[in-house]
Amino acid sequence: MDCRVVVEAAVPVYDVETVDEAIRIAISKTGEMLNPDLKYVEISMGARTSPGGEELPPAFIAADEALVALELEMTVFNVEREEHASRIARKEIGQRLENIPLKVLSVDRVDDESVETDGEGDTRAETGPSEADETLVDYDDLVDDR
Repeated sequence: MDCRVVVEAAVPVYDVETVDEAIRIAISKTGEMLNPDLKYVEISMGARTSPGGEELPPAFIAADEALVALELEMTVFNVEREEHASRIARKEIGQRLENIPLKVLSVDRVDDESVETDGEGDTRAETGPSEADETLVDYDDLVDDR
């Protein structure tokens, strides 16, 4: 099973004056920390609401410092359960975003329409084989014919 996992991150940003500036810097900073290893993670602004249900901006600014809520989305392939997918996403993202708190917001199964199967029953995303598939060597090529 393949799952799409959305993780919320609280990214600190320093020396900012406006919410827009804080969001731009936070997205840039997060992108630098994730790339090149996790360039497939999508970064977007997070949604925040007050306890009363009022919509709030994704950044809180005090004394020229901001805490920005970002949502990071990634697809995790070949997992047994949704809980397994959330742990993998937290681990992969958390290793690159040191000292940034993370919270899993949602885990959704990827529908079968966006995934196709090859002749052997293995699933492949429409984007094609991963980089890991390209580095695998066929075992028969390594064994001498004796």
